[in-house]
Amino acid sequence: MAALTRRADAGSDAGDALWLRADPAHVAPDLNGARLLGWGEGLGLDTLDAQALLPVLKPLFGDAGYQLDAPHPARWYLRLPAGTPLPEFTAPEDALGDDLFNALPLGEDPVSRRWRALITEVQVALHHHPWNRARTDHGRPAVNSLWFWGAGVAPDSVQSSYMNVRSPDPLVQALAGEAGAATATPATAADTPPGAVGDSLVDLRHLRSLEVLGNQVLPPLLASMARDEFDTLLLDFEDGTRLHLRRGQRWRFWRSPLRSLDA
Repeated sequence: MAALTRRADAGSDAGDALWLRADPAHVAPDLNGARLLGWGEGLGLDTLDAQALLPVLKPLFGDAGYQLDAPHPARWYLRLPAGTPLPEFTAPEDALGDDLFNALPLGEDPVSRRWRALITEVQVALHHHPWNRARTDHGRPAVNSLWFWGAGVAPDSVQSSYMNVRSPDPLVQALAGEAGAATATPATAADTPPGAVGDSLVDLRHLRSLEVLGNQVLPPLLASMARDEFDTLLLDFEDGTRLHLRRGQRWRFWRSPLRSLDA
């Protein structure tokens, strides 16, 4: 995953190196240890943050032959030699709010111990950094850790049946770009490119409201169908439910349910 998003963020070939996400993170202590409270885009970062913090972090990894860079303010990367052994890392969305101990490499093997030591060194360096004091003085969370996850190498190729992809997810955009699809972050929940040719995918996983789905997403999609911009609408839900709507059926979606025959 890291190799794909790195190539999309940097606009350059990821080569055959092993890439690891090293996203800026904010952890907070509590009575039982510490918890991950935010990472990446949730911290409100810009290029100035990376410019201020990277110089103190790069030497920590350079001694091990790792290269740290930040082609995107919220997505930082480590480039490692191909074949570098790594422990198992936890994705940040799976660790958010959880005890940090449960998300760290837990093995007693040399690789796990080395990465735990690196994480500690990173946290010490960031804790004393004046840039973080300035962030907290302005009411912004400190970047006091890095979150390692998503290790991988770039695939040889990616294929997709979709020619147009609209998603706020950097990984989805990266995969679509590798497959040659037109990509963008939707301006609205159901935004599709005007005059789009071929099958289109609109990623709605970030929605958390049925009201938004019914009032903001479906009406413009049905309107596009009425203009003959596409023939079929497929709603594919995470629980496996699939709704397949064809052009001639578009108004049936809004029909009120029949009253009970017993009424």
